[in-house]
Parts: sequence; structure tokens; C-alpha cells
Amino acid sequence: SDVYKRQVSTQSTGRPSSRVIIKFLQVMMKHGYIGEFEVIDDHRNGKIVVELIGRLNKCGVISPRFDVSLNQIESWTNALLPSRQFGYLILTTSYGIMDHEEARRKHTGGKLLGFCY
Repeated sequence: SDVYKRQVSTQSTGRPSSRVIIKFLQVMMKHGYIGEFEVIDDHRNGKIVVELIGRLNKCGVISPRFDVSLNQIESWTNALLPSRQFGYLILTTSYGIMDHEEARRKHTGGKLLGFCY
């Protein structure tokens, strides 16, 4: 039963699934905050099972989705992230959903979805 408890604690189930949530999780997975995740389609609104690997300290959603221009990214990272070395703001841009560093490289702003560190 100890092994079972350990398996349960490394998985988290979220519902309902949406394309925005899936893209958000893909960005988190790309940076190594979470392991694999699986979308379970039950023909209603679906579930997402996420494998947690213990690197995620905090993850949050910013509502309403504030507009963030390229020159405002810096002030938002200072406000939301604990330090400039780690953590990501996740933005939705005209190039898709990405972290703030990629948005800076692509020289674009967007709407602020959330953050994770």
C-alpha cells in the first residue's frame, strides 16, 4: 500500500480539459516542471492526468488575462516570479501559447495566462 500511496501522490487529475490547458501543460512539460500528461476523453468534457515530478513549487492562473506588451514583460516577471533565474510567465500570443522568454525572442507580446515556478 506504500507503493500505491507514492503513485497516487505523483499524479494529479484535472478537469475539464481544454486546448488552452493542454498547451499550458505542454509549456510546463517542455521546461521540466511536470512529466507526461494524458488526456482522457470521456465524451463529455474530458480529464487530464498529470505526472508530477516534484519540481513544481507554484503554478497559477492570472484572471483576467491582462494584455502584456513586449516592454511590460519585465515588470510582470518581477511582480509574479520569485527571482529572475527561474520560473516562467505563460502568454497567449498570435504565435500560440508560449513562455515569456520565447515571446521575447519572437519579439511579441500577448495576453497573460499564468505562471509557474
